[in-house]
Amino acid sequence: MVPITENNTPMAQYQCPDCGYIYDEAHGCPREGFAAGTRWASLPDDFPCPECFVREKPDFLPLSDAALRA
Repeated sequence: MVPITENNTPMAQYQCPDCGYIYDEAHGCPREGFAAGTRWASLPDDFPCPECFVREKPDFLPLSDAALRA
C-alpha cells in the first residue's frame, strides 16, 4: 500500500539506475538531511545518490504511479 499524505497525495519512490538505491518520499533520507515526507520535488537538482554518489536526481527513475503523476 502506498502511503498517503494529509492532502491525499500518494508518496512516490525513485530508484538510482546504477546501484538500485530507492528514495522513498515516505522515509526521506535522514542521513542526507531530508526528513520523512520530503517530496522528490523538494530535493535539490544536484541531490546525489547517497549509496553510490555516481548519479544525481535527474538520473533517478520513478517506481510508482504516484511518481509519474508528480
